[in-house]
Amino acid sequence: MFRSMISAVLLLASGPALAAETPSGEGNRIEVNGMQMYYEVSGEGEPLVVLHGAYMNINSMGEIIPMLAETHKVYALEFQGHGRTTDIDRPITYPNLADDVAAFMEAVDLPKADVFGYSMGAAAALQLAIRHPVKIDRLVLASVAYDVEGWQPAFREFIPKMSVDMFVSMPFAEDYKKLAPNPDGFPELVSKLISLEHEPMAWEADVKEIEMPVLIIAGDADVVTLEHSVAMFRLLGGGIMGDMGEPLPESRLAIMPATSHTAVISQPDMLMGFIEPFLKDETPKGFFEQ
Repeated sequence: MFRSMISAVLLLASGPALAAETPSGEGNRIEVNGMQMYYEVSGEGEPLVVLHGAYMNINSMGEIIPMLAETHKVYALEFQGHGRTTDIDRPITYPNLADDVAAFMEAVDLPKADVFGYSMGAAAALQLAIRHPVKIDRLVLASVAYDVEGWQPAFREFIPKMSVDMFVSMPFAEDYKKLAPNPDGFPELVSKLISLEHEPMAWEADVKEIEMPVLIIAGDADVVTLEHSVAMFRLLGGGIMGDMGEPLPESRLAIMPATSHTAVISQPDMLMGFIEPFLKDETPKGFFEQ
């Protein structure tokens, strides 16, 4: 049981990071809060900021970025200590990551944009909406929780057992060296990300105050429970009955079938089917609508 749990949680962290590299946009570096942040810009259209998950980078987000770039101007960035962005002497916390995104948007003269985050990037995007709401037009959150109680029990039980040694022996530890400014910095990154798992997370009151439209996406076998995704949707005004003459809530909930946490990002066609209509504010017509 313990060995199986180790494998499952390491897969949670490593699965997306092992994805095949995809064509990327124009690469740039810019100073953000003391680090050299790497980012890529691709496509044309309304601006969309894309935020990756833990242990990931722009390439390991897979095909979703180039697909989004077909209709949007995508700004994909790499977080502190990830990919080609330098690490700094500072903990990795969701508020820190959110402040980095806000500072990045200021640095590239991007007053406001739609934002799409996956996993750790989704939690950072949620904090961005809480701390810097004027920066976001529409928000897409894939595999996110607003409270530690929203994680699956198996994952919460494993967090105290996490150690740096578990991760440094994984294949993606070698992949880290191919992009990182400091090839020897992986153990320090792991240590910070393990500490991140221990950070308090109880944002219900803040989520309830969010005013911009939010699309919540989760797998039906995700690291976040289905009940938690539904609870978040209700906090944002969702869960009413349609076809009663009132407009639907601006926020939306999408559950991907037969989908684990790492499989969420590996289904770009399905993601696009949810994301694109939401960003365009397109709503399916009901039977009673003209």
